[in-house]
Amino acid sequence: MRSTGKRRVLFAVLATAAVLLLSTAVLAAGDGGDAAANPFTNTAWALLPPVIAITLALITKEAYSSLFVGILVGALLCCSFAPVATLDAVVNDGLISAIAGNAGIFLFLVILGAIVALVNASGGSAAFGRWAAKNIKTKIGAMLATFVLGILIFIDDYFNCLTVGSVMRPVTDNHKISRPKLAYLIDATAAPVCMIAPVSSWAAAVATVISDNDLNLGYDGIELFVRAIPYNFYSLLTFVFIIVLALMKFDYGPMKLREMNAMLHGDLGAQEESAGEEANPKGKIIDLIVPVVVLIISCVVGMIYVGGFFGGSCDGDFVAAFANTDATVALPWGGLITLVFTVAYMVARRLTSFKGAMACVPKGFIAMVPPITILTLAVSLKSMTSALGADMFVKAAMEGASQGLYSLLPAVIFVVACLLAFASGTSWGTFGILIPIVSAVFEPGSTPLVIGVSACLAGAVCGDHCSPISDTTIMASAGAQCDHLTHVATQLPYAITVAAVSFVTYIIAGFTKSVWISLPVGIVLTIATLFVIKSMTRKKA
Repeated sequence: MRSTGKRRVLFAVLATAAVLLLSTAVLAAGDGGDAAANPFTNTAWALLPPVIAITLALITKEAYSSLFVGILVGALLCCSFAPVATLDAVVNDGLISAIAGNAGIFLFLVILGAIVALVNASGGSAAFGRWAAKNIKTKIGAMLATFVLGILIFIDDYFNCLTVGSVMRPVTDNHKISRPKLAYLIDATAAPVCMIAPVSSWAAAVATVISDNDLNLGYDGIELFVRAIPYNFYSLLTFVFIIVLALMKFDYGPMKLREMNAMLHGDLGAQEESAGEEANPKGKIIDLIVPVVVLIISCVVGMIYVGGFFGGSCDGDFVAAFANTDATVALPWGGLITLVFTVAYMVARRLTSFKGAMACVPKGFIAMVPPITILTLAVSLKSMTSALGADMFVKAAMEGASQGLYSLLPAVIFVVACLLAFASGTSWGTFGILIPIVSAVFEPGSTPLVIGVSACLAGAVCGDHCSPISDTTIMASAGAQCDHLTHVATQLPYAITVAAVSFVTYIIAGFTKSVWISLPVGIVLTIATLFVIKSMTRKKA
Protein backbone atom coordinates (compact mmCIF):
# COMPACT_ATOMS: atom_id res chain seq x y z
CA MET A 1 0.00 0.00 0.00
CA ARG A 2 2.83 2.38 0.85
CA SER A 3 4.62 1.77 -2.43
CA THR A 4 1.40 2.44 -4.34
CA GLY A 5 0.98 5.73 -2.50
CA LYS A 6 4.59 6.69 -3.21
CA ARG A 7 4.14 5.91 -6.90
CA ARG A 8 1.07 8.14 -6.99
CA VAL A 9 2.93 11.02 -5.39
CA LEU A 10 5.93 10.52 -7.70
CA PHE A 11 3.65 10.44 -10.73
CA ALA A 12 1.93 13.63 -9.59
CA VAL A 13 5.25 15.42 -9.07
CA LEU A 14 6.58 14.30 -12.46
CA ALA A 15 3.35 15.35 -14.18
CA THR A 16 3.54 18.79 -12.60
CA ALA A 17 7.19 19.16 -13.56
CA ALA A 18 6.41 18.17 -17.15
CA VAL A 19 3.64 20.75 -17.35
CA LEU A 20 5.92 23.46 -15.99
CA LEU A 21 8.68 22.54 -18.44
CA LEU A 22 6.19 22.61 -21.31
CA SER A 23 4.93 26.01 -20.15
CA THR A 24 8.50 27.30 -20.01
CA ALA A 25 9.19 26.03 -23.51
CA VAL A 26 6.11 27.70 -24.91
CA LEU A 27 7.05 30.93 -23.14
CA ALA A 28 10.57 30.82 -24.51
CA ALA A 29 9.14 30.72 -28.00
CA GLY A 30 7.09 33.80 -27.25
CA ASP A 31 7.85 37.40 -26.44
CA GLY A 32 9.06 36.96 -22.87
CA GLY A 33 8.63 39.40 -20.08
CA ASP A 34 6.11 41.94 -21.33
CA ALA A 35 3.01 41.47 -19.17
CA ALA A 36 0.84 43.27 -21.70
CA ALA A 37 1.81 40.68 -24.34
CA ASN A 38 1.45 37.71 -22.00
CA PRO A 39 0.71 34.76 -24.33
CA PHE A 40 -1.19 32.89 -21.63
CA THR A 41 -3.99 35.38 -20.91
CA ASN A 42 -7.46 34.93 -22.46
CA THR A 43 -6.52 31.48 -23.75
CA ALA A 44 -7.04 27.86 -22.74
CA TRP A 45 -3.90 28.23 -20.60
CA ALA A 46 -6.06 30.16 -18.12
CA LEU A 47 -7.75 26.88 -17.17
CA LEU A 48 -4.44 25.08 -16.57
CA PRO A 49 -3.94 26.05 -12.87
CA PRO A 50 -7.28 24.63 -11.64
CA VAL A 51 -6.87 21.55 -13.84
CA ILE A 52 -3.44 20.88 -12.28
CA ALA A 53 -4.76 21.48 -8.75
CA ILE A 54 -7.78 19.21 -9.22
CA THR A 55 -5.75 16.46 -10.90
CA LEU A 56 -3.10 16.49 -8.18
CA ALA A 57 -5.76 16.46 -5.47
CA LEU A 58 -7.48 13.43 -6.96
CA ILE A 59 -4.16 11.59 -7.43
CA THR A 60 -2.45 12.39 -4.14
CA LYS A 61 -5.60 12.67 -1.96
CA GLU A 62 -3.99 15.75 -0.39
CA ALA A 63 -5.73 19.10 -0.80
CA TYR A 64 -3.38 21.73 0.66
CA SER A 65 -0.27 21.08 -1.45
CA SER A 66 -2.37 20.41 -4.58
CA LEU A 67 -4.14 23.76 -4.31
CA PHE A 68 -0.86 25.54 -3.59
CA VAL A 69 0.77 24.02 -6.70
CA GLY A 70 -2.20 25.26 -8.74
CA ILE A 71 -1.79 28.75 -7.27
CA LEU A 72 1.94 28.70 -8.04
CA VAL A 73 1.38 27.61 -11.65
CA GLY A 74 -1.23 30.35 -12.08
CA ALA A 75 1.12 32.98 -10.66
CA LEU A 76 3.96 31.80 -12.92
CA LEU A 77 1.72 32.12 -15.98
CA CYS A 78 0.39 35.53 -14.87
CA CYS A 79 3.88 36.90 -14.31
CA SER A 80 5.59 35.28 -17.32
CA PHE A 81 7.76 33.20 -14.97
CA ALA A 82 9.40 36.25 -13.32
CA PRO A 83 10.36 34.87 -9.86
CA VAL A 84 9.90 38.01 -7.71
CA ALA A 85 6.65 39.00 -9.41
CA THR A 86 5.40 35.41 -9.04
CA LEU A 87 6.05 35.43 -5.29
CA ASP A 88 4.32 38.79 -4.98
CA ALA A 89 1.31 37.46 -6.92
CA VAL A 90 1.03 34.38 -4.71
CA VAL A 91 1.23 36.37 -1.47
CA ASN A 92 -0.59 39.63 -2.31
CA ASP A 93 -2.92 38.87 -5.22
CA GLY A 94 -3.61 35.34 -3.99
CA LEU A 95 -3.48 34.58 -0.26
CA ILE A 96 -3.85 38.05 1.27
CA SER A 97 -6.65 39.02 -1.13
CA ALA A 98 -8.43 35.74 -0.41
CA ILE A 99 -8.27 36.29 3.35
CA ALA A 100 -9.35 39.93 3.08
CA GLY A 101 -12.18 39.22 0.67
CA ASN A 102 -13.57 36.35 2.73
CA ALA A 103 -12.94 37.65 6.23
CA GLY A 104 -16.69 37.77 6.88
CA ILE A 105 -17.18 34.12 5.92
CA PHE A 106 -14.15 33.09 8.01
CA LEU A 107 -15.63 34.98 10.98
CA PHE A 108 -18.98 33.25 10.49
CA LEU A 109 -17.24 29.87 10.36
CA VAL A 110 -15.43 30.54 13.64
CA ILE A 111 -18.61 31.83 15.32
CA LEU A 112 -20.62 28.83 14.13
CA GLY A 113 -17.87 26.49 15.31
CA ALA A 114 -18.10 28.08 18.77
CA ILE A 115 -21.91 27.73 18.78
CA VAL A 116 -21.64 24.05 17.84
CA ALA A 117 -19.06 23.50 20.59
CA LEU A 118 -21.39 25.19 23.08
CA VAL A 119 -24.37 23.07 22.04
CA ASN A 120 -22.26 19.91 22.29
CA ALA A 121 -20.95 20.90 25.73
CA SER A 122 -24.47 21.61 26.95
CA GLY A 123 -25.64 18.13 25.96
CA GLY A 124 -28.14 19.47 23.42
CA SER A 125 -26.69 17.48 20.51
CA ALA A 126 -26.59 14.29 22.60
CA ALA A 127 -30.21 14.82 23.66
CA PHE A 128 -31.24 15.29 20.05
CA GLY A 129 -29.36 12.12 19.15
CA ARG A 130 -31.27 10.19 21.84
CA TRP A 131 -34.57 11.61 20.59
CA ALA A 132 -33.71 10.73 17.01
CA ALA A 133 -32.79 7.17 18.00
CA LYS A 134 -36.30 6.72 19.37
CA ASN A 135 -38.25 8.53 16.63
CA ILE A 136 -36.16 8.11 13.46
CA LYS A 137 -35.93 4.34 13.41
CA THR A 138 -34.53 3.61 9.96
CA LYS A 139 -31.57 4.61 7.84
CA ILE A 140 -33.97 5.77 5.12
CA GLY A 141 -35.71 8.01 7.64
CA ALA A 142 -32.39 9.54 8.72
CA MET A 143 -31.40 10.31 5.11
CA LEU A 144 -34.80 11.77 4.24
CA ALA A 145 -34.81 13.85 7.44
CA THR A 146 -31.43 15.29 6.45
CA PHE A 147 -32.77 15.98 2.96
CA VAL A 148 -35.91 17.74 4.28
CA LEU A 149 -33.91 19.92 6.68
CA GLY A 150 -31.61 20.87 3.80
CA ILE A 151 -34.63 21.88 1.72
CA LEU A 152 -36.05 24.00 4.53
CA ILE A 153 -32.86 26.03 5.03
CA PHE A 154 -32.85 27.75 1.65
CA ILE A 155 -31.61 31.21 2.61
CA ASP A 156 -27.89 30.68 1.93
CA ASP A 157 -25.73 27.70 0.96
CA TYR A 158 -22.97 28.36 3.53
CA PHE A 159 -25.53 28.63 6.28
CA ASN A 160 -27.30 25.51 4.98
CA CYS A 161 -24.15 23.36 4.93
CA LEU A 162 -22.97 24.18 8.43
CA THR A 163 -26.38 24.17 10.12
CA VAL A 164 -27.65 20.92 8.57
CA GLY A 165 -24.32 19.25 9.31
CA SER A 166 -24.22 20.22 12.98
CA VAL A 167 -27.87 19.23 13.56
CA MET A 168 -27.95 15.94 11.65
CA ARG A 169 -24.55 14.44 12.51
CA PRO A 170 -25.84 12.70 15.66
CA VAL A 171 -28.78 11.26 13.70
CA THR A 172 -26.79 9.91 10.77
CA ASP A 173 -24.02 8.62 13.05
CA ASN A 174 -26.60 6.70 15.07
CA HIS A 175 -27.86 4.96 11.92
CA LYS A 176 -24.32 4.26 10.65
CA ILE A 177 -24.55 6.57 7.68
CA SER A 178 -21.00 7.46 6.65
CA ARG A 179 -19.80 11.04 6.86
CA PRO A 180 -19.14 11.14 3.07
CA LYS A 181 -22.82 10.21 2.53
CA LEU A 182 -23.89 12.94 4.96
CA ALA A 183 -21.61 15.40 3.15
CA TYR A 184 -23.27 14.45 -0.15
CA LEU A 185 -26.76 14.94 1.28
CA ILE A 186 -25.72 18.35 2.60
CA ASP A 187 -24.00 19.43 -0.61
CA ALA A 188 -26.86 18.18 -2.80
CA THR A 189 -29.41 20.29 -0.95
CA ALA A 190 -27.34 23.42 -0.34
CA ALA A 191 -26.66 25.12 -3.67
CA PRO A 192 -29.49 23.31 -5.58
CA VAL A 193 -32.22 24.50 -3.19
CA CYS A 194 -30.79 28.03 -3.07
CA MET A 195 -30.86 28.10 -6.87
CA ILE A 196 -34.62 27.42 -6.97
CA ALA A 197 -35.61 29.56 -3.95
CA PRO A 198 -36.74 33.09 -4.93
CA VAL A 199 -35.84 34.36 -1.44
CA SER A 200 -32.17 33.42 -1.16
CA SER A 201 -28.74 34.93 -1.56
CA TRP A 202 -28.43 33.10 -4.91
CA ALA A 203 -31.60 34.65 -6.33
CA ALA A 204 -30.23 38.00 -5.23
CA ALA A 205 -26.93 37.29 -7.00
CA VAL A 206 -28.70 36.44 -10.28
CA ALA A 207 -30.85 39.57 -10.07
CA THR A 208 -27.73 41.66 -9.41
CA VAL A 209 -25.95 40.24 -12.47
CA ILE A 210 -28.92 41.12 -14.65
CA SER A 211 -29.30 44.65 -13.26
CA ASP A 212 -25.56 45.44 -13.24
CA ASN A 213 -25.22 44.47 -16.91
CA ASP A 214 -28.39 46.37 -17.83
CA LEU A 215 -29.58 43.41 -19.91
CA ASN A 216 -32.62 43.63 -22.19
CA LEU A 217 -34.32 40.35 -21.26
CA GLY A 218 -37.99 41.27 -21.26
CA TYR A 219 -38.14 40.46 -17.53
CA ASP A 220 -36.64 41.93 -14.39
CA GLY A 221 -34.08 39.86 -12.48
CA ILE A 222 -36.31 38.14 -9.90
CA GLU A 223 -39.10 37.48 -12.44
CA LEU A 224 -36.66 35.77 -14.82
CA PHE A 225 -35.22 33.76 -11.92
CA VAL A 226 -38.71 32.53 -10.96
CA ARG A 227 -39.59 31.65 -14.56
CA ALA A 228 -36.35 29.65 -14.85
CA ILE A 229 -37.06 27.49 -11.76
CA PRO A 230 -39.11 24.75 -13.54
CA TYR A 231 -36.34 24.41 -16.15
CA ASN A 232 -33.53 24.11 -13.58
CA PHE A 233 -33.29 20.41 -14.25
CA TYR A 234 -30.07 19.70 -12.39
CA SER A 235 -31.40 21.06 -9.09
CA LEU A 236 -34.83 19.42 -9.42
CA LEU A 237 -33.51 16.07 -10.64
CA THR A 238 -30.93 16.02 -7.83
CA PHE A 239 -33.83 16.03 -5.36
CA VAL A 240 -35.51 13.18 -7.25
CA PHE A 241 -32.18 11.31 -7.31
CA ILE A 242 -31.70 11.60 -3.53
CA ILE A 243 -35.22 10.42 -2.68
CA VAL A 244 -35.17 7.47 -5.08
CA LEU A 245 -31.63 6.46 -4.06
CA ALA A 246 -32.67 6.42 -0.40
CA LEU A 247 -35.85 4.41 -1.07
CA MET A 248 -33.99 1.89 -3.26
CA LYS A 249 -31.46 1.31 -0.45
CA PHE A 250 -28.34 1.10 -2.55
CA ASP A 251 -25.16 3.01 -3.38
CA TYR A 252 -22.56 2.74 -6.11
CA GLY A 253 -19.06 3.91 -6.85
CA PRO A 254 -16.71 4.90 -4.00
CA MET A 255 -19.72 5.75 -1.82
CA LYS A 256 -20.71 2.08 -1.70
CA LEU A 257 -17.43 1.11 -0.03
CA ARG A 258 -17.77 3.96 2.50
CA GLU A 259 -21.32 2.92 3.37
CA MET A 260 -20.29 -0.73 3.73
CA ASN A 261 -17.43 0.24 6.05
CA ALA A 262 -19.84 2.30 8.15
CA MET A 263 -22.44 -0.46 8.36
CA LEU A 264 -20.14 -3.45 8.88
CA HIS A 265 -17.21 -1.96 10.79
CA GLY A 266 -18.57 1.26 12.28
CA ASP A 267 -16.02 3.29 10.30
CA LEU A 268 -17.97 6.49 9.56
CA GLY A 269 -15.03 8.21 7.87
CA ALA A 270 -15.17 11.16 10.27
CA GLN A 271 -12.33 13.59 10.75
CA GLU A 272 -10.77 13.80 14.20
CA GLU A 273 -13.13 15.54 16.58
CA SER A 274 -12.73 16.80 20.11
CA ALA A 275 -12.72 13.46 21.92
CA GLY A 276 -12.82 12.72 25.59
CA GLU A 277 -15.67 15.12 26.45
CA GLU A 278 -18.78 13.61 27.99
CA ALA A 279 -22.12 15.18 27.14
CA ASN A 280 -23.92 17.03 29.91
CA PRO A 281 -26.70 14.67 31.11
CA LYS A 282 -28.91 17.67 31.93
CA GLY A 283 -29.05 18.72 28.29
CA LYS A 284 -32.41 18.61 26.48
CA ILE A 285 -33.52 18.82 22.87
CA ILE A 286 -34.62 22.40 23.44
CA ASP A 287 -30.98 23.26 24.10
CA LEU A 288 -30.24 22.42 20.46
CA ILE A 289 -33.45 23.77 18.94
CA VAL A 290 -33.35 27.21 20.59
CA PRO A 291 -29.84 28.20 19.33
CA VAL A 292 -30.63 26.90 15.83
CA VAL A 293 -33.92 28.84 15.65
CA VAL A 294 -32.23 32.00 16.96
CA LEU A 295 -29.45 31.53 14.40
CA ILE A 296 -31.92 31.21 11.52
CA ILE A 297 -33.95 34.24 12.62
CA SER A 298 -30.85 36.35 13.32
CA CYS A 299 -29.27 35.54 9.94
CA VAL A 300 -32.48 36.28 8.02
CA VAL A 301 -32.92 39.59 9.87
CA GLY A 302 -29.23 40.31 9.34
CA MET A 303 -29.52 39.75 5.59
CA ILE A 304 -32.50 42.06 5.14
CA TYR A 305 -30.93 44.63 7.49
CA VAL A 306 -27.70 44.72 5.48
CA GLY A 307 -29.84 44.89 2.33
CA GLY A 308 -31.51 48.09 3.55
CA PHE A 309 -34.91 46.75 4.64
CA PHE A 310 -35.09 48.86 7.79
CA GLY A 311 -35.07 52.41 6.53
CA GLY A 312 -32.37 51.92 3.92
CA SER A 313 -32.39 51.88 0.14
CA CYS A 314 -34.98 49.04 0.12
CA ASP A 315 -37.17 50.34 2.93
CA GLY A 316 -39.92 47.76 3.55
CA ASP A 317 -39.22 45.75 0.37
CA PHE A 318 -38.27 42.23 1.53
CA VAL A 319 -37.33 40.83 -1.88
CA ALA A 320 -35.35 43.93 -2.86
CA ALA A 321 -33.49 43.80 0.46
CA PHE A 322 -32.41 40.22 -0.29
CA ALA A 323 -31.31 41.28 -3.76
CA ASN A 324 -29.24 44.08 -2.22
CA THR A 325 -27.70 42.18 0.72
CA ASP A 326 -24.15 41.03 1.34
CA ALA A 327 -24.03 37.58 2.96
CA THR A 328 -20.39 38.02 4.03
CA VAL A 329 -21.56 40.82 6.36
CA ALA A 330 -25.04 39.57 7.23
CA LEU A 331 -24.10 36.03 8.32
CA PRO A 332 -21.47 37.16 10.88
CA TRP A 333 -24.01 39.76 12.03
CA GLY A 334 -26.57 37.04 12.79
CA GLY A 335 -23.95 34.59 14.06
CA LEU A 336 -22.56 37.01 16.64
CA ILE A 337 -26.03 37.71 18.05
CA THR A 338 -26.65 33.96 18.29
CA LEU A 339 -23.30 33.33 20.00
CA VAL A 340 -23.97 35.94 22.70
CA PHE A 341 -27.49 34.61 23.18
CA THR A 342 -26.29 31.00 23.38
CA VAL A 343 -23.66 31.80 26.00
CA ALA A 344 -26.24 33.63 28.14
CA TYR A 345 -28.78 30.84 27.61
CA MET A 346 -26.39 28.02 28.54
CA VAL A 347 -25.13 29.85 31.65
CA ALA A 348 -28.68 30.72 32.72
CA ARG A 349 -29.72 27.07 32.30
CA ARG A 350 -26.65 26.10 34.37
CA LEU A 351 -25.52 23.72 31.66
CA THR A 352 -22.05 25.25 31.73
CA SER A 353 -20.15 27.95 33.58
CA PHE A 354 -19.18 31.22 31.93
CA LYS A 355 -15.56 30.05 31.92
CA GLY A 356 -16.60 26.78 30.27
CA ALA A 357 -18.59 28.69 27.66
CA MET A 358 -15.60 30.86 26.83
CA ALA A 359 -13.45 27.73 26.48
CA CYS A 360 -15.74 26.67 23.61
CA VAL A 361 -14.70 29.66 21.48
CA PRO A 362 -11.13 28.46 20.74
CA LYS A 363 -12.45 24.90 20.32
CA GLY A 364 -14.79 26.16 17.63
CA PHE A 365 -11.94 28.02 15.93
CA ILE A 366 -9.72 24.91 15.94
CA ALA A 367 -12.52 22.82 14.43
CA MET A 368 -12.84 25.28 11.55
CA VAL A 369 -9.13 25.61 10.71
CA PRO A 370 -9.16 22.94 7.93
CA PRO A 371 -12.10 24.44 5.96
CA ILE A 372 -10.72 27.97 6.42
CA THR A 373 -7.33 26.86 5.08
CA ILE A 374 -8.81 25.05 2.08
CA LEU A 375 -11.16 27.95 1.35
CA THR A 376 -8.26 30.43 1.43
CA LEU A 377 -6.26 28.35 -1.03
CA ALA A 378 -9.29 27.73 -3.27
CA VAL A 379 -10.15 31.44 -3.47
CA SER A 380 -6.49 32.25 -4.21
CA LEU A 381 -6.59 29.76 -7.07
CA LYS A 382 -9.75 31.41 -8.42
CA SER A 383 -7.95 34.77 -8.33
CA MET A 384 -5.15 33.39 -10.50
CA THR A 385 -7.65 31.92 -12.95
CA SER A 386 -9.47 35.24 -13.19
CA ALA A 387 -6.22 37.15 -13.67
CA LEU A 388 -5.40 34.89 -16.62
CA GLY A 389 -8.69 35.82 -18.28
CA ALA A 390 -10.50 32.49 -18.14
CA ASP A 391 -13.79 34.38 -18.49
CA MET A 392 -12.75 35.92 -21.79
CA PHE A 393 -11.65 32.56 -23.18
CA VAL A 394 -14.95 30.92 -22.21
CA LYS A 395 -16.92 33.87 -23.57
CA ALA A 396 -15.23 33.54 -26.96
CA ALA A 397 -15.81 29.77 -26.99
CA MET A 398 -19.45 30.26 -26.03
CA GLU A 399 -20.07 32.83 -28.74
CA GLY A 400 -18.59 30.43 -31.26
CA ALA A 401 -20.85 27.64 -30.07
CA SER A 402 -23.93 29.86 -30.45
CA GLN A 403 -23.46 29.79 -34.22
CA GLY A 404 -24.41 26.08 -34.27
CA LEU A 405 -27.78 24.37 -33.93
CA TYR A 406 -30.16 26.74 -32.16
CA SER A 407 -32.28 24.05 -30.47
CA LEU A 408 -29.21 22.37 -28.94
CA LEU A 409 -27.99 25.59 -27.34
CA PRO A 410 -29.52 24.93 -23.88
CA ALA A 411 -27.62 21.64 -23.67
CA VAL A 412 -24.42 23.34 -24.90
CA ILE A 413 -24.84 26.17 -22.37
CA PHE A 414 -25.35 23.59 -19.60
CA VAL A 415 -22.09 21.79 -20.47
CA VAL A 416 -20.08 25.01 -20.81
CA ALA A 417 -21.38 26.26 -17.45
CA CYS A 418 -20.53 22.89 -15.86
CA LEU A 419 -16.96 22.97 -17.13
CA LEU A 420 -16.35 26.60 -16.21
CA ALA A 421 -17.77 26.19 -12.69
CA PHE A 422 -15.80 22.97 -12.20
CA ALA A 423 -12.53 24.61 -13.25
CA SER A 424 -13.08 27.89 -11.41
CA GLY A 425 -14.92 26.53 -8.37
CA THR A 426 -17.50 29.31 -8.45
CA SER A 427 -21.09 29.14 -9.63
CA TRP A 428 -21.72 32.85 -9.06
CA GLY A 429 -18.75 33.76 -11.24
CA THR A 430 -19.94 31.30 -13.87
CA PHE A 431 -23.45 32.65 -14.32
CA GLY A 432 -22.03 36.18 -14.00
CA ILE A 433 -19.99 35.46 -17.14
CA LEU A 434 -22.56 33.48 -19.10
CA ILE A 435 -25.89 35.25 -18.47
CA PRO A 436 -24.91 38.33 -20.55
CA ILE A 437 -23.81 35.99 -23.36
CA VAL A 438 -27.04 33.98 -23.18
CA SER A 439 -29.11 37.18 -23.25
CA ALA A 440 -27.46 38.17 -26.53
CA VAL A 441 -28.26 34.83 -28.18
CA PHE A 442 -32.00 34.50 -27.46
CA GLU A 443 -34.93 36.81 -28.14
CA PRO A 444 -35.95 38.93 -25.10
CA GLY A 445 -39.07 37.66 -23.30
CA SER A 446 -39.03 34.30 -25.11
CA THR A 447 -39.26 30.78 -23.71
CA PRO A 448 -35.87 29.81 -25.26
CA LEU A 449 -34.31 32.69 -23.28
CA VAL A 450 -35.78 31.32 -20.03
CA ILE A 451 -34.53 27.81 -20.89
CA GLY A 452 -31.08 29.15 -21.79
CA VAL A 453 -30.75 31.10 -18.53
CA SER A 454 -31.95 28.10 -16.52
CA ALA A 455 -29.39 25.89 -18.30
CA CYS A 456 -26.69 28.41 -17.36
CA LEU A 457 -27.79 28.42 -13.70
CA ALA A 458 -28.14 24.63 -13.55
CA GLY A 459 -24.74 24.08 -15.14
CA ALA A 460 -23.16 26.53 -12.70
CA VAL A 461 -24.62 24.57 -9.76
CA CYS A 462 -23.54 21.25 -11.27
CA GLY A 463 -19.93 22.29 -11.88
CA ASP A 464 -19.78 23.90 -8.44
CA HIS A 465 -21.17 20.68 -6.95
CA CYS A 466 -18.45 18.56 -8.59
CA SER A 467 -15.47 20.87 -8.06
CA PRO A 468 -13.07 20.20 -5.16
CA ILE A 469 -12.16 23.90 -5.07
CA SER A 470 -15.77 25.04 -4.70
CA ASP A 471 -16.50 26.94 -1.51
CA THR A 472 -19.88 25.18 -1.12
CA THR A 473 -18.24 21.77 -1.46
CA ILE A 474 -15.67 22.79 1.15
CA MET A 475 -18.48 23.94 3.48
CA ALA A 476 -20.31 20.63 3.03
CA SER A 477 -17.16 18.76 4.08
CA ALA A 478 -16.87 21.06 7.10
CA GLY A 479 -20.53 20.60 8.00
CA ALA A 480 -20.24 16.80 7.91
CA GLN A 481 -16.75 16.87 9.48
CA CYS A 482 -15.60 14.65 6.62
CA ASP A 483 -12.29 14.58 4.75
CA HIS A 484 -12.73 17.00 1.88
CA LEU A 485 -11.22 14.95 -0.94
CA THR A 486 -13.12 11.85 0.22
CA HIS A 487 -16.32 13.87 -0.06
CA VAL A 488 -15.42 15.00 -3.58
CA ALA A 489 -14.48 11.50 -4.78
CA THR A 490 -17.59 9.81 -3.36
CA GLN A 491 -20.13 12.35 -4.61
CA LEU A 492 -18.65 12.79 -8.10
CA PRO A 493 -20.35 9.70 -9.65
CA TYR A 494 -23.71 10.80 -8.23
CA ALA A 495 -23.37 14.36 -9.53
CA ILE A 496 -22.22 13.14 -12.97
CA THR A 497 -25.20 10.79 -13.20
CA VAL A 498 -27.67 13.63 -12.60
CA ALA A 499 -25.69 15.89 -14.95
CA ALA A 500 -25.93 13.33 -17.77
CA VAL A 501 -29.70 13.03 -17.34
CA SER A 502 -29.99 16.84 -17.18
CA PHE A 503 -28.02 17.19 -20.43
CA VAL A 504 -30.46 14.89 -22.23
CA THR A 505 -33.39 16.75 -20.67
CA TYR A 506 -32.05 20.08 -21.95
CA ILE A 507 -31.84 18.64 -25.45
CA ILE A 508 -35.52 17.68 -25.16
CA ALA A 509 -36.41 21.11 -23.73
CA GLY A 510 -34.54 22.83 -26.56
CA PHE A 511 -36.74 21.14 -29.16
CA THR A 512 -40.09 20.99 -27.30
CA LYS A 513 -39.79 24.28 -25.40
CA SER A 514 -42.20 22.82 -22.85
CA VAL A 515 -41.50 22.08 -19.20
CA TRP A 516 -44.57 19.82 -19.10
CA ILE A 517 -42.82 17.44 -21.49
CA SER A 518 -39.13 17.81 -20.60
CA LEU A 519 -39.34 17.72 -16.78
CA PRO A 520 -41.48 14.53 -16.54
CA VAL A 521 -39.17 12.87 -19.07
CA GLY A 522 -36.18 13.91 -16.96
CA ILE A 523 -37.76 12.45 -13.81
CA VAL A 524 -38.51 9.16 -15.58
CA LEU A 525 -34.95 9.05 -16.98
CA THR A 526 -33.48 9.66 -13.51
CA ILE A 527 -35.47 6.81 -11.95
CA ALA A 528 -34.77 4.48 -14.89
CA THR A 529 -31.04 5.28 -14.73
CA LEU A 530 -30.92 4.35 -11.05
CA PHE A 531 -32.68 1.05 -11.73
CA VAL A 532 -30.20 0.26 -14.50
CA ILE A 533 -27.21 1.14 -12.28
CA LYS A 534 -28.60 -0.98 -9.44
CA SER A 535 -29.04 -3.92 -11.79
CA MET A 536 -25.52 -3.53 -13.18
CA THR A 537 -23.90 -3.22 -9.72
CA ARG A 538 -25.83 -6.26 -8.50
CA LYS A 539 -24.54 -8.37 -11.41
CA LYS A 540 -21.02 -7.11 -10.83
CA ALA A 541 -21.22 -7.96 -7.13
